[in-house]
Amino acid sequence: MNSPERNTSEMDAKVKSYLQQYQVSNATLEFLNRQHEHFIDGHWSAGSNGSRLEVLEPSTGGMLTTISQGSAQDVDRAVSAARAQFDGGEWSRLKPLERETRLHKLVDVLQEHALELAEIESIDVGKSVNDASQIDIQGTIDTFRYFAGWASKISGRTGESSLPGEYVAYTRKEAVGVVGSIIPWNFPLQTMAWKLGAALAVGCTVVVKPSEITSLSALRFAELAKEAGIPDGVINIVTGLGEEVGAAMSSHSGIDKVTFTGSTKVGITVGNSALQSMKHMTLELGGKSPVIVFDDVDLKQTAEAVANGIFFNSGQVCDAGSRAYIHHSIYDRFLTELIKYTKQLKIASGLNPECFIGPMVSARQQETVMKYIEAGQTEGAELVCGGKTVEGSGFFVEPTIFANCRNDMAVVREEIFGPVLVTAPFETEEEVIDLANDSIYGLAAAIYSNSLSRVHRVIPKLKAGSVYVNGHGTIDPAMPFGGYKQSGVGKDLGAEQLEYFLETKAVWITLT
Repeated sequence: MNSPERNTSEMDAKVKSYLQQYQVSNATLEFLNRQHEHFIDGHWSAGSNGSRLEVLEPSTGGMLTTISQGSAQDVDRAVSAARAQFDGGEWSRLKPLERETRLHKLVDVLQEHALELAEIESIDVGKSVNDASQIDIQGTIDTFRYFAGWASKISGRTGESSLPGEYVAYTRKEAVGVVGSIIPWNFPLQTMAWKLGAALAVGCTVVVKPSEITSLSALRFAELAKEAGIPDGVINIVTGLGEEVGAAMSSHSGIDKVTFTGSTKVGITVGNSALQSMKHMTLELGGKSPVIVFDDVDLKQTAEAVANGIFFNSGQVCDAGSRAYIHHSIYDRFLTELIKYTKQLKIASGLNPECFIGPMVSARQQETVMKYIEAGQTEGAELVCGGKTVEGSGFFVEPTIFANCRNDMAVVREEIFGPVLVTAPFETEEEVIDLANDSIYGLAAAIYSNSLSRVHRVIPKLKAGSVYVNGHGTIDPAMPFGGYKQSGVGKDLGAEQLEYFLETKAVWITLT
């Protein structure tokens, strides 16, 4: 593999100082100082038009590096590489146990580079390096380990025919082909693992478009995958803008399936484009997840859990518990505990070991969140905590809580994707179920109660793909993730995901 050029002149002085302050590893510095190009057919590849995009470091706001701004021509080259590998290469033809072995080797390599990957993710996204290590990178490793085991367990079934005559009838499960994966900016490496784990296990090849804001971990992953023995052309990365690279992927005739995670608005565009050529698709879209707090909970413990459910990753989480409905009899006392806990959360740069609230991923996202906070106050929501940006460099927003909100407010109805929690009291179980379901979204929901019968009564009435009880955001690669309503189509993770990367072929043999 050709070596990328070093490009140290692009890094801003304040970013260099930030990295030095927290003693970032030499491996991470070496990677960040490269000229970042596309990864196509096992090699670094310059973009067809020579255009580049700036990558800003969120904790300082300074220039970190640049990436290649891809074009439809670059997508063509990546799809051709993936197509050639799928149609005529070794990956889809490997014996299942051999593919499983290769994926386990990939897991081993990722484990060896876990610290480096956590640093890259923290620096690129702005998130806590501890969270990046324990959640993003460990979650990536666990996902590939889980799906590696499935590589040798894909099978069809036999059937008994009711037709006159004698037949042998069975089904075959075959990899769908070339997969186009469009990745969001909030959990770039872990979400990519969600898209690639099942796809690679069944024998698909992939073309990945990471977010132009956070592309770095995907590029490093592709390099490590090659080191682990994944054949050239299996994993291809094209960086760039959604309206160029993403649009070219979703409409490309050489791609058999599109899997996308992002906003509902963009997901609808991707889905409509994919439908024109009848591609398979999985769309994991937006959320505005309700949190229901009944009157039988421990106030302090539950307040901390609810706060963590929205403020983790600075609220930049698709299933964040962003609207809390709290029983009227405990509403004021619960808010007191909630505000008290929230105010002691550490706001800091991602590499700071004490960081809990990191910056927004970009200046644009910071601006979006602040506009929602202003809109909430205009609409009559009571601001009881936070609500401001943090002085100094970086894209920070204070963790913010609104009280006495109504379901017709924009801050309650729309996905903010920031550290903003809206709250309201409720009186009856029936009322809160209606409030919780009064949304175009249905990604997740949470219930806090010590009543087993109440919990089991409420769970089936919530229109959500995941329901968390006495906690929030529990993710395991063995359990499916995906929403109802405008939160998406299909599932990531779990055995359920495998079907979305497989074709089912019915075979009839007439016995003469």
